[in-house]
Amino acid sequence: GYHADRWKNLLIPYSSPTKAYFDTSGQDPFCMYNYILDITTWNKSTRRGFIKVKITDYAGNTVESQMNSEASTFQQYTRVKILTGFHRDIKNIAKISLYYSTKTLISPKHKLRVLQMKLKSLNNPKR
Repeated sequence: GYHADRWKNLLIPYSSPTKAYFDTSGQDPFCMYNYILDITTWNKSTRRGFIKVKITDYAGNTVESQMNSEASTFQQYTRVKILTGFHRDIKNIAKISLYYSTKTLISPKHKLRVLQMKLKSLNNPKR
């Protein structure tokens, strides 16, 4: 990583175009560990809602993602990729839990049936 006040001077000397992504959050310690949740559902009708991810390691340590501000659309047999972030890093994931919400006053009337999912670390792509 680069210190926020020096990232430009470190990346500009490269001749090819450079993209910079900052892993930050609004809470102390201000770092984020980003993952892509790749999910395929098999509901017959379209569902719109929000996904929260909880991961647990073999020692029982858990961390929850923040819920996205925009609802995702889930259609039958269509892959959806959702960017999700955690305030702590979990190295050896033993369990992944998904929470689906429509953010209505009454709990969702329908379930989100998951056919396949994959959680990939963007900070550590080999995981």
